Amino acid sequence: MKGEILIRNVKLVDSWGEHGTAEVLVGEGRILSLSGGDADRVLDASGYVLSPGFCDPHAHLREPGQEVKEDLTSGLTAAARGGYTDIVSMPNTTPPVDSAEVVSALKKKALLIAQARLHPSAALTQGQEGKLLTEAKLLAEAGAVMLTDDGRTNEDAGVLALGMQYAASWGLTVSVHAEDAGLRRGGVMNEGEVSFRLGLPGNTGYAESARIARDLEIVRYVKSKVEGQRSKAKTLLHIQHLSTARALHLIRGAKADGLPVTTEVGPHHLTLTDELLESLDPLYKVAPPLRTKADSEALINGLLDGTIDCIGSDHAPHTQDEKELDMLRAPFGIANIEVCWPVLYTELVLKRGFPLTTLLERFTDGARRVLGFEAIRLEEGAEASLVLWNPQQERPVNPQTFASKAKFSPWTSWKLKGWPVMTLVEGRVVFDNLRQLA
Repeated sequence: MKGEILIRNVKLVDSWGEHGTAEVLVGEGRILSLSGGDADRVLDASGYVLSPGFCDPHAHLREPGQEVKEDLTSGLTAAARGGYTDIVSMPNTTPPVDSAEVVSALKKKALLIAQARLHPSAALTQGQEGKLLTEAKLLAEAGAVMLTDDGRTNEDAGVLALGMQYAASWGLTVSVHAEDAGLRRGGVMNEGEVSFRLGLPGNTGYAESARIARDLEIVRYVKSKVEGQRSKAKTLLHIQHLSTARALHLIRGAKADGLPVTTEVGPHHLTLTDELLESLDPLYKVAPPLRTKADSEALINGLLDGTIDCIGSDHAPHTQDEKELDMLRAPFGIANIEVCWPVLYTELVLKRGFPLTTLLERFTDGARRVLGFEAIRLEEGAEASLVLWNPQQERPVNPQTFASKAKFSPWTSWKLKGWPVMTLVEGRVVFDNLRQLA
């Protein structure tokens, strides 16, 4: 035996359904058996659930240049604790990730860290300035999985169109932060009753839908250009962190028309609303901003019917000092990668009856499909990139225990179930909170 692990009496659940209990033998990076066998380590996982590892298409790990907020070690460790086996990092670092050399360096360092697997995205334009395109071919060869100027909006439609066309030639999806800068202006929260009452500059939801409407027309144009060519990308455009019902309606129509577009939603836009800003606490300041209850309800329905393809954490760590500034000066973003699954399992599955297998699909196969990755199945011979989680034990969110450098959370003290207790990447244990069962 060479480090085999036997996980006994565990319930198997993936996007295909609930498959009863099994004796899962893991070794050589794969699921060797579902009916037991000899192992170096044996765990009795009665009452626990085993699922494919989660995949996050959108996280900010801050390296290079912003390591005071997060670095690859803390970020990938936090991801493993959250049940993630695969993470796509955003390129809006200092300097931006816009060259093959930086992509290669990040991948090499992540391999040495040996936590969740890193899949860097790279900038669509040089310096993320929205003018000159980066070298899609070289970035793809270096290991980039997506091109995006996330953190900035793509104002030049022609540059975005050409970028989509070049990216598709090399199997890369273009991902966008969809907000019209002119409509967004200096908004620090959702424009509406709460912002008017507080006297804070608002960011209208139409900033998102107006930009998405434009970008969908660009997709129609580019689709006509690449049809008949050997485009390797199934998705031309991926729309990040959806926040409004109006934008969801536009994407639903585009998909009905057969446009190659996908989208994601974050746990904060599903479970939090702009009413929380009554506290004037920048903890709830994110971009795009928290919207209304009607918006979050629409997004939940979009997640259910498949209009929304996957969950993107938009993990955005900052220092405590930064987040303690006032609403006008504090940065946008929250750290959430360690709580995404328990937040949504508790708030959607347990409290609302949202189908467990559907939520798992959005955490696993949905994100993998957007990125062009193979799905992971709970079957003999499959890759053993897995998460073991506890559907019963409840505990409160305590940011001081986060592996992330960002020790704050809008869900602080919320009592949640579904916490991951073990994460394996190709059979290698990268997070282990089950020593008591050995």
